[in-house]
Amino acid sequence: MSAVVDVFFSFRSPYSYLVTPDLLKLRDDYHVEVKLRPVLPIALRAKEAVFDDPQGQKKVSYILTDAFRRADYLGMKITWPSPDPIVQDLSTFEVAEEQPYIYRLSALGVAAERLGKGIDLAYVISHLIFGGTEGWDKGDHMKKALASVDIDLDTLEANLDLEECLKEVEHNQTLLDESGHWGVPTMAFNGEPFFGQDRIDTLRWRLDQHGLNKNP
Repeated sequence: MSAVVDVFFSFRSPYSYLVTPDLLKLRDDYHVEVKLRPVLPIALRAKEAVFDDPQGQKKVSYILTDAFRRADYLGMKITWPSPDPIVQDLSTFEVAEEQPYIYRLSALGVAAERLGKGIDLAYVISHLIFGGTEGWDKGDHMKKALASVDIDLDTLEANLDLEECLKEVEHNQTLLDESGHWGVPTMAFNGEPFFGQDRIDTLRWRLDQHGLNKNP
């Protein structure tokens, strides 16, 4: 049985987007299964943790500043998504009842992981969302992006049971809590959480300690 790195990932998180190249490299460099575990954004699963806090505006402002700075450091393009995967008024932090994007995205992530393609989907879709594609949800943007990693969007959606996939998303959220962290991206290996794109090197060091490097 191969070693597993569970990746708790949100399609609304800029940091989740920023970690995707590292995840592909992790899969290439180590004898591990890198398993995508989509969770809902914190605005839906734990809104009070950021948005209902008296310091909420300051927290959001810092997260955006830091994410854009980190993207610049990594040499990655980043823009705030249009449309935002979560329908939310960022001046009041009110979250709309109708959410046309995030449940579909999360379910597609679950469905792709069942095919062994979760990280591939996360990479191309997050690059659409945060990489500057206006109207990423419209036309054939998603279809073309997924085709580039040998995923047929029509087939994936035709075989997708939304309710069942969202139950798995809920289960992933429980596993994230049990991992010892609450944020995304969190990479969990051998009972140990590694939170944030900037902890990838620490995770690689731990995998090296376990003798999992393909080219030691």
